[in-house]
Amino acid sequence: MPRSSFAIRVLFACCLLVATTNHIRADFQHGLLWDYGYGASAYWASRIFWGALTFFDPLAALLLFIKPRVGIILTAAIILADVAHNTYYVALNQQWLEPFYLSQVAFLVAVFLLSPIAWNFTRRRVALINTIRL
Repeated sequence: MPRSSFAIRVLFACCLLVATTNHIRADFQHGLLWDYGYGASAYWASRIFWGALTFFDPLAALLLFIKPRVGIILTAAIILADVAHNTYYVALNQQWLEPFYLSQVAFLVAVFLLSPIAWNFTRRRVALINTIRL
């Protein structure tokens, strides 16, 4: 189980780092508060949200290894918020089958299916460490 927990966190981190790369590329090409092609229909709050992902995605990836439970929670929160937020724009523009959206939904499903496995190992590890200290 320890190996599967680590592998899951590596998978999550890789996905987050791919997203980070995409956000950094967009930031350099279009600026931190880019509208991601939605023009005037993109609210400023959305632009701030998308820009903030440039920082939160790599933070979550790092925390998956430094503080695994915090990293898992942050990863789940990020992808849930991202899919919920982007669903608004996807619905407005009928982009249901766009690769960016499908990949985000797939990552959301993976995070919510696999997080309990990674979470349970961190709990057992803490319990094991506490037992050894006694």
